[in-house]
Amino acid sequence: MFDVMERYTRRLPADLQIWQERIKGFARESGLDFYETIFEMLDFDQMNEVASYLGFPSRYPHWRFGMEYEEMQKSYSYGLHRIYEMVINNDPAYAYLLESNNLVDQKLVMAHVYAHVDFFKNNAWFAHTNRHMMDEMANHATRINRYIERYGLGTVENFIDTCLSIENLIDYYSPYIQRKADSVKKETEKQPKIHKLSSKPYMDKYINPPEFIERQRLKIKVENEKQRKFPPDPEKDILSFLLNYAPLESWQQDVLSIIREEAYYFAPQGMTKIMNEGWATFWHTRLMTKKILSDAEVIDYADHHSGTVSTQPGRLNPYRLGVELFRDIQHRWDTGKFGKEYENCEDWEKKKHWNQETKQGIQKVFEVRKHYNDITFIDTFFTEEFAREHHFFTYKHDSDSGQYVIDSRDFRKIKEKLLFSLTNLGQPYIEITDANYQNRGELYLKHRFEGIELHRGFAQETLKNLFKLWTRPVIIETVVENKTILFRYDGSEFMIGTIEENS
Repeated sequence: MFDVMERYTRRLPADLQIWQERIKGFARESGLDFYETIFEMLDFDQMNEVASYLGFPSRYPHWRFGMEYEEMQKSYSYGLHRIYEMVINNDPAYAYLLESNNLVDQKLVMAHVYAHVDFFKNNAWFAHTNRHMMDEMANHATRINRYIERYGLGTVENFIDTCLSIENLIDYYSPYIQRKADSVKKETEKQPKIHKLSSKPYMDKYINPPEFIERQRLKIKVENEKQRKFPPDPEKDILSFLLNYAPLESWQQDVLSIIREEAYYFAPQGMTKIMNEGWATFWHTRLMTKKILSDAEVIDYADHHSGTVSTQPGRLNPYRLGVELFRDIQHRWDTGKFGKEYENCEDWEKKKHWNQETKQGIQKVFEVRKHYNDITFIDTFFTEEFAREHHFFTYKHDSDSGQYVIDSRDFRKIKEKLLFSLTNLGQPYIEITDANYQNRGELYLKHRFEGIELHRGFAQETLKNLFKLWTRPVIIETVVENKTILFRYDGSEFMIGTIEENS
């Protein structure tokens, strides 16, 4: 990988620096509010290198970054993809431009980037993220390199592999919810009721001596501890639980804490993918067409912009869905297509031409940008009229033809399927419900089944890696073919059973 410090010297050429200042001014005039943004020019090799590190070339060393780099290089060589830009949620923000882009593309990308940084700075779901993550990533790399020197590359890399395999087992909403400081806070101790041997009062100290009473008290306490549920409530942040209670060495705890911290840093980007890309596309479109483009550049811009928002069969384009929803919101709040009067109107022709001249569209899109994530965004603003206008439908695989075909145009089914794909970032809900299952120190997890079964191969590998951290058998309860099933791994054998068999 190229020298990290080289990044800080590859500034934009003079003509692009001029355009950067102009576009920054246009963006601020339009109401965008962003951190100072540092643009750097990279060739396609360097762009792929930085992308393999998810924008942080100072990250810790690991083979997966090299693997992702090779995949990107091959994909680029075969013409399957091209990275036009990357932007990092940081203060100051860093953005990387591809030097082979033409001037129209560079202008578009800079306008796009300033809108992204505005979103990072002002969206509520990014409020808890570390705004100095560029420095923090370098700190993480320093710590991990120190462990590599001490324990060896293979040992540390293997442990990182284990941690990365479960990095999604966090509670994505925990930074926004005020919870108990200690999920396993001890209940108020109650004095156990001691059953004394019957005796006359003057003989009590001989029949029930203090040593006997203390043995009875300890016995009752041990029995109470066995019956106490641990953790008392289901624990969704499995990485946090392992950090606190798994038998890890200090360096392993530190590495796991690094993986967890980075997982939480990247989580809001997954939670707002549609909104974030839609917002950036909404504003680069407005800035390019109203402020930036010359007449000679319009055709090139239209060609490249259409590629950004184009859709492929069977795939959801977050740029397209996001920008069209923001445009719809602007139109509705400019024309008054909201509120009880509009919602209660049953005349579709009247609703189609409804215009109250309210002119609140731009104000509303800024409000939406501030408060929503993808789920609340879709749930609130993905309307039946929008779905019908943009020809949304659900699809399924037809085993006879071997192709995907339209399944339904029912709005409720469309919206339900879309929301389901976004819930928990499209990943299964897994919780720890018992860390001392059957009083054997086994880790019991539960899959909150919502219609889609766990992938058996992934479940097996996840249990194996959890075992490496917990060092005792790990069990997960799930549903297979409408039956409650337990998958169990004890360090040597993977077993499948039922709750009755394990009782």
